[in-house]
Order: sequence, then structure tokens, then C-alpha cells
Amino acid sequence: MSRRSLRYLIPGAAVAVLLGGGAFAALETDTVESYWEGAWWALSLMTTVGFVGDTPHTVAGRLASAVLMVFGFVLLAMTTAAIASLFVKEDEEPEEQRERTFEHEVLEELRELRAQLDQIRAQMPDG
Repeated sequence: MSRRSLRYLIPGAAVAVLLGGGAFAALETDTVESYWEGAWWALSLMTTVGFVGDTPHTVAGRLASAVLMVFGFVLLAMTTAAIASLFVKEDEEPEEQRERTFEHEVLEELRELRAQLDQIRAQMPDG
């Protein structure tokens, strides 16, 4: 995955929080009193804070919690990796430039050698 994948992952996380809020409000009626409290639960799980208040009582609520926890962990890891890659890229740019310059010089030297070889061949008698 690359930094570009964050443009899909972050809106996906927002949708997961909104859907998770509805799921908790529907599934955990003893614990979650409203949609917004369910969304708060979903957001806390996505940000790896954990449960706000009591834990889910239903199997479906626990499964929804597990999905949100894993998705939140993936989002956190991908965001951290994207930020770290910015620093690595900045460090690697001078090295990449030196490599491109070296490759250009080597190719130019090979072209000159080929031209010299062609001249030598042209001066040799056939046969």
C-alpha cells in the first residue's frame, strides 16, 4: 500500500465510524442509548482508545467492535507509514540524483567507446 491509499482509507474510516455508530445503537440497546453515543463508541474503538464505558454484550456487538479495532489499527499503521515515508523520501532524493548522474555519465562513456570502436573497425582492412 502507498500514501495514495490513504485517500480511500480515511474516508472509509469515517464511513466505518458512522456505520459502527448505527450498529452499536441497534445492537447494544442496553449499553448504547443513541446513535451519537454509538458513533462515539465506534470512534473510540477506531482510535485504539478502547471502549467508552461498558463493553458490548451481544456477539454481533463484539464482532462489530473487533472489526472497528482492526480497521483502526490498520488506519493508524498506514498513516504512520505514510508520514515516515515522507522523511525517507527526502533523505533518499540526493542519493537518487547522484545515481542518475552516474548512470548518465556511464552511458555517455559507453557511447564514446562505441564510436571509437566503430572508427577502429572502419579503419581495419576487410578480410
